[in-house]
Amino acid sequence: MIKVQEAMDLIARGADEILVEAELKKKLETGKPLRIKAGFDPTAPDLHLGHTVLINKLRQFQQLGHKVVFLIGDFTGMIGDPSGKSATRPPLTREQIKENSETYQQQIFKILDPDETEVAFNSSWMDKMGAADIIRLASNYTVARMLERDDFNKRYKSNQSIAIHEFLYPLVQGYDSVALDADVELGGTDQKFNLLVGRQLQETHGKAPQVVLTMPILEGLDGVQKMSKSLGNYIGIDEPANEMFGKIMSVSDDLMWRYFELLSFRSLDEINGFKQKIDEGENPRDIKFLLAEEIITRFHDAKAAEAAQADFINRFSNNAIPDDMPEVDINVTIDGMAIANVLKETGLVNSTSDAHRMIKQGAVKIDGERVEVSKQVLKAGFSAVLQVGKRKFARVTLNNE
Repeated sequence: MIKVQEAMDLIARGADEILVEAELKKKLETGKPLRIKAGFDPTAPDLHLGHTVLINKLRQFQQLGHKVVFLIGDFTGMIGDPSGKSATRPPLTREQIKENSETYQQQIFKILDPDETEVAFNSSWMDKMGAADIIRLASNYTVARMLERDDFNKRYKSNQSIAIHEFLYPLVQGYDSVALDADVELGGTDQKFNLLVGRQLQETHGKAPQVVLTMPILEGLDGVQKMSKSLGNYIGIDEPANEMFGKIMSVSDDLMWRYFELLSFRSLDEINGFKQKIDEGENPRDIKFLLAEEIITRFHDAKAAEAAQADFINRFSNNAIPDDMPEVDINVTIDGMAIANVLKETGLVNSTSDAHRMIKQGAVKIDGERVEVSKQVLKAGFSAVLQVGKRKFARVTLNNE
């Protein structure tokens, strides 16, 4: 049987904060299986590696013998989580929620043990609450306390609107912990306020307060902003193996260690050994291969990981231009079109500002030749392969309007 301190060390790996550590240790010392809760609003149809930071931690709790409650926020999803948002977020419809929820349930068991996982929906109890119940729930918190939340506070001070229904989100999330009798709740660092509301509401309802465990927000492929499908810097766990492999290999050498810590199931000693090898002269690319192989194997299989690596080496390590790529025709005026706009039109970048940045970094090529001037104009009749980074290609033809 694993010792309490060993369990604490495993749980703390990669975590940003545990509130309160002494309480968690006391719960573990009882030897009883704990109920570990994490909520996910089905705001998009697919999960990405950023979501799996929390799911990986849930898996570790399962390995320690605890019961995981994977909560799908089909009710809170219709409110819209305001965390980190500078404006009111549009709510989802029940149809969108239902469709996305079904996808989540298919994907989470690529990591979690289905026999030790309880899937719950917070509409199960929230749909039964009437207006009077919601008002009683709202009476547990003041507006002043709500405005202590960082995103609300910033919006209030900058005279940006805050809809009344947004104040309900932390309360409903907190009440979920009451309904589920959670011993521990996991969330990203941007969820800390909501998780602490859960502690308070449990105490208000005469229950032992849950331990709060926050995990870091995983940066996306750009290494700056949080991984997000809307930002285009994500790696979806249902993407084809070759696409996943290429994206992982595009991660910077520095960011690679962040991915190892938060996504890999390897021991910290083994990861530190990889760092030592690089210090001794090993190519970081070869270590990154190991990360890509592990993740592809997890979400596909070992054979797919091996094939994806072989394809990557064949296509990119030898600077080869792939045969299979999108073909894009663009109509332009007699004046032509700036290359930044062409890159945006082809979908190789999200915006012209991204295009200028990638050109400045030397990451844009035409038929293998690096583009040096971001104001370069391409005329009608232009036909060539445009490349952004190591893995994005498109065969582009410009025609007269």
